[in-house]
Amino acid sequence: MAGGVLLVVLENLYGYGPTAARPMTEDLPLAATGVKGATRAAMTAELLAAADAGRVRIAIGRASDFFGPGVTEGSVLGGRVFGNALAGRRADFIGNPDLPHTYSYVPDIAAGLATLGTDPGAEGQVWHLPGPPTVTTRAFLDQVAHEVGHPVGIRPVSKLVLRALGLVNPTLRELAETSYQFDQPFILDTSKYQAAFGGAGTPLADAIAATVAWYRTRPGTP
Repeated sequence: MAGGVLLVVLENLYGYGPTAARPMTEDLPLAATGVKGATRAAMTAELLAAADAGRVRIAIGRASDFFGPGVTEGSVLGGRVFGNALAGRRADFIGNPDLPHTYSYVPDIAAGLATLGTDPGAEGQVWHLPGPPTVTTRAFLDQVAHEVGHPVGIRPVSKLVLRALGLVNPTLRELAETSYQFDQPFILDTSKYQAAFGGAGTPLADAIAATVAWYRTRPGTP
């Protein structure tokens, strides 16, 4: 292997593309055909080729849609869920909320990446990082409602509306491309990581409580 510092890379799951509800494991082909997914898959292939050629030392960690203290933009579980919930507004959501969907908690992602960067057994491989247990999005929002102390409704955002808004909003345009993630079960299998390094993610109730507590510190939050 190449000498030098181990490069720990955090990736999203776009490269897999639609999985027909199959839980995502590290050996699943990167078969995305959309622009975002195909670009991510090409970047990964380039990294792995460089590692195989001995030009770089790498370990790749992958996580799902993320949330946590400090997360406001760039996440489907940012201000439009936690901020809206605290303000008594409905949470914006794309797709079917009654399907299981893995959500990753930012402190768990950080802990997982730290492990990959310090354990020699992680080098040269792809790892799915553990997080809170996978639940349906509706169950996730029910836990948010419990934490904020009042019901949290859902304001559906249709694909048609998303595509229309995407004409003027680049972030929403990108969400339209990956909306398939919310039309089928979207489950990240983290058993490889847990078998190799032990441990598990933060309990969902604790992760949501910490996130709500952080949002309460923001100016103007009820």
